[in-house]
Amino acid sequence: MEATYSAIPRGGYYCSSAESLLLKKGRIFARHRFPVSIPQTRRTSQSSLGLTNGFITPKKNCFKVLSSQKKEIPVLEARSIVELYDALAEHLLSMASVASNPDSKYIVGLAGPPGAGKSTVASEVVDRINMLWPQKASSMDSQVEPLDVATVIPMDGFHLYRHQLDAMENPEEAHARRGAPWTFDPAKLLTCLRTLRNQGSVYAPSFDHGVGDPVEDDIFPELMVHQIVIVEGNYLLLEGVWMEVTSIFDEKWFIEVDIDTSMQRVLQRHISTGKPPDIAKWRIEYNDRRNAELINKSKRNADLIIKSVDF
Repeated sequence: MEATYSAIPRGGYYCSSAESLLLKKGRIFARHRFPVSIPQTRRTSQSSLGLTNGFITPKKNCFKVLSSQKKEIPVLEARSIVELYDALAEHLLSMASVASNPDSKYIVGLAGPPGAGKSTVASEVVDRINMLWPQKASSMDSQVEPLDVATVIPMDGFHLYRHQLDAMENPEEAHARRGAPWTFDPAKLLTCLRTLRNQGSVYAPSFDHGVGDPVEDDIFPELMVHQIVIVEGNYLLLEGVWMEVTSIFDEKWFIEVDIDTSMQRVLQRHISTGKPPDIAKWRIEYNDRRNAELINKSKRNADLIIKSVDF
């Protein structure tokens, strides 16, 4: 079906039967049957979008833009996790398809507390982009066989090594608090992302949970291949030393989730990896919840808040 477009007026409604989400000529356009919103990016501002908040809720297959009394950060809500994945994927796909330079990288920072679902959201969105990309690529150049256009860099690969924790003043505390911001290497992450931005490709580390240490050079976003890179991790929008990392991103996303819900997910994760329930609960209170409370404060630095949906 041929899509029809119309800007969404604040407090008004827009109805359409087509299926997508995109940004065009500095205005908001929507064509989907579930609530969506477009974030402020390095290339677009909220004022140019004509959006002063971003809560969009459904009403008989229409969208209504509501006003928020808090900081004006767009919010994406969906009725199901699948709709959420689809909206994010279609938006990023539109950003890649209109890029004037195929060698350029569109880098998204996806943050949120432990248990928010960052890894799942990143991988599902990337899978959808790569599934849909051949249709876009073939329409642009039928002579070129399309490759995967999107990939993920997890922040887990920038954990400090265990031997680095052993060398700290209080090694026992360092290992107990592993996952806190000071147990990562933001300078190494910044160098990696700067190389990706400036050179178009970089070797990045992954994390081996079985061994408990990073695996160097395990991820390789390629020049002229991966136009979209989602970087996912807890502290990507934190202030202080992390702000230089934040400045690299074209878009900054934050997954908002009730802290008790996220901690219950983390508890189940700990137990599933073999921790006794009492040890898992202790780790939640001693480390994970403290980290989550800190991370939630960085939500104010996001361009888009994604409301968590049950998996």
